[in-house]
Amino acid sequence: MEHPDGRRSRWGFAVVRGRSMAPLLAPGDRLLVSYRRAVRPGAVVIARLADGTVAVKRATERRTTPSGEPGWWLLSEDPDAGVDSRHRGPVPDADVIAVTVARIWPRPRRL
Repeated sequence: MEHPDGRRSRWGFAVVRGRSMAPLLAPGDRLLVSYRRAVRPGAVVIARLADGTVAVKRATERRTTPSGEPGWWLLSEDPDAGVDSRHRGPVPDADVIAVTVARIWPRPRRL
């Protein structure tokens, strides 16, 4: 997201859809995200998967994409739910949109 003056926003919000991040997150949970925070292994991130879906996933490790770009291996908390890097491969750095900071609703807590 960008400010009207062209600067990138620092903070934003996301809403969890689906059950792939259970038990950590549930459908309808609201997240505070940082668009500027560096991704680290173990971080819960917002990313655009290869099919264009924007999803909440856990960044587990650095990998190289098939095109040779640096990227992240992203996984669901529930391996039986949702789509992640096991299905779509590593996600390029440019497609990791934000890092979650906290769940702000319904029960606030740091992630």
